[in-house]
Amino acid sequence: MRDLLAEGSAWLERQRTKHLSRAVTYRRGGESVEVRATVGKTVFQVDKGYGLQERYETRDYLILAADLALSGVAILPKPGDRVLETDAGKRFVYEVMAVGSEPCWRYSDPYRRTLRMHTKLVATEVLP
Repeated sequence: MRDLLAEGSAWLERQRTKHLSRAVTYRRGGESVEVRATVGKTVFQVDKGYGLQERYETRDYLILAADLALSGVAILPKPGDRVLETDAGKRFVYEVMAVGSEPCWRYSDPYRRTLRMHTKLVATEVLP
């Protein structure tokens, strides 16, 4: 029996990637791959104890899991990886990282097609 919800979700993910994304470079060490990513954000509240809460906002990148591969091997994000985004003559460097006890990434859909990775801006480079 066909799973219409899975088929509809796959169609929506293809449309998101086609119409609501931009090219970014995903880098791990000396390897990199250009992928299409949708930019988002997540706000975290971290309980520091004694009634104190810290608020963190991450820049998130939603990428099709099938597109994230280095040297032809599918990978999952890990802390320290970088996402390079170019805009208006500048290259913004974001580092994949976890906030509090949260993981640095999660699946963004129930069918594990899309990865949502949490990042923080670590550098801005002016391009020539």
